[in-house]
Amino acid sequence: MTDPKQDDRLIQSHILRDMSEGMLVVDLGGTIRQVNPAALAIFGCREEELVGRPFAACFFEYPENDEFNQTILDAVYSSGKMQERFVSFRRADRTLTLHLRASYLVEEGRKLALIAVISDISELSELRDAVKAMEQIRELNGRLALKNEFLQKTFGRFISDDVVKTIMETPDGLVMGGKKRTVTIMISDLRGFTALSSRMEPAAFLEMLNHYFEEIYDVIETYHGTLLEFLGDGLFVVFGAPVSSETHAADAAAAAVAMQQRMERVNAWNRERGYEDLRMGIGINTGEVIVGNIGSEKRTKYGVMGKEVNLAGRLEGYTSGGDIIISQATRDAIREPLDLESSRRILFKGLAGEQSIYRLTGIGGRYGLHLGKEEEVFHPLPEPFRIEFSLMEGKTVLSKHFTAVLRAISLNGAWAKADTPLEVFDSIYLLRDGGISARVQEVKGDLVRLRFTVCPPSFARWLQVAFSGGIVYDIESKSRST
Repeated sequence: MTDPKQDDRLIQSHILRDMSEGMLVVDLGGTIRQVNPAALAIFGCREEELVGRPFAACFFEYPENDEFNQTILDAVYSSGKMQERFVSFRRADRTLTLHLRASYLVEEGRKLALIAVISDISELSELRDAVKAMEQIRELNGRLALKNEFLQKTFGRFISDDVVKTIMETPDGLVMGGKKRTVTIMISDLRGFTALSSRMEPAAFLEMLNHYFEEIYDVIETYHGTLLEFLGDGLFVVFGAPVSSETHAADAAAAAVAMQQRMERVNAWNRERGYEDLRMGIGINTGEVIVGNIGSEKRTKYGVMGKEVNLAGRLEGYTSGGDIIISQATRDAIREPLDLESSRRILFKGLAGEQSIYRLTGIGGRYGLHLGKEEEVFHPLPEPFRIEFSLMEGKTVLSKHFTAVLRAISLNGAWAKADTPLEVFDSIYLLRDGGISARVQEVKGDLVRLRFTVCPPSFARWLQVAFSGGIVYDIESKSRST
């Protein structure tokens, strides 16, 4: 099954080359950005004589071209109204009769570029049968209208409006290759979503996922992020490309906090429909990457590559639901004050030296975004409960087993004492009820505070019952106590 968005990119790259009508693209500064082969044949010149030069310098030579030039100017100053005329055009060897249509390409109220579609109808104008000529001209108009509509839909179906603008305003916008640039990368993921998908009907599952994407993308766009890819239930976002920005790291941090705030609205919508709450983890890193068009001439996507992307993915792997983890590079790139709850130095495979990572809960300054602190009530267990666990590396459960003693539990986590040292951000796998994933949130002496990241339905139901009315049940026997 083909990807419609990728097919559109392929069609877009070929339609300018293959269409019989000429097409001229002029950016908002008056510079010619694209000319297709048909237009070059009409104008009787080479591409290098037009592309990259001001429109006025190319077409104002002959007074006979005043109608042509005026049509373009009228389109510029007509607030988006399509200009359509039959005009004379003088070139070095002869004078042509052209059918000219010019208008802005507009996306969500923003002008991207001026597009002129040109047809050489010199032969039609010379026909003695005027009625026959008009019929052929109307047919031509219909074909042009369909192609114009298709072009606009094609340009409008890119993942990011900024990518569209880059292609329209840059002569090499569709050329394969890239360049180095310092950006901020964000990778997000939903906790326990794979297991959730197996418990839901496909229609309901996709409705919930699509609503989540719609809400979160709205936040990303507000803070100037470019969504590069959907990673199953996750998102791969870049700040600072393709449009450069001096505040890309701060924008990414603000977007992450706003995304976690938006999850309250997402989950309220879920609960109205009987769906489960969703919890999202976000990893953010800043560094130099390669940005540009990746793939082949047939299938291309705009993307970023490099070790800094890999580090962003690893940071996301250290999150619990509701967490935002940022790198030292991201922290150093932000001038605004940050709310940081905890930190740790970690040695990542493939990277030289230990890396500092931080849990972010807010950003001040002009953003003024702060996550509220969750009220978490822990109830002491009637008797300490022993449970086996293994450490996790990424999403892999290591084979060696350890023992922890649970002292108190809440709806979201537990206080425990383990027989092996644990640090903040460590991920463990409790060997019970099909496996319970948890993350170390805090260390106090020989006790650690765990936050459950993935709970099987049986364990989640038990927690709900255990804390209804302040009642606690012994985990092993389920006997009631107060």
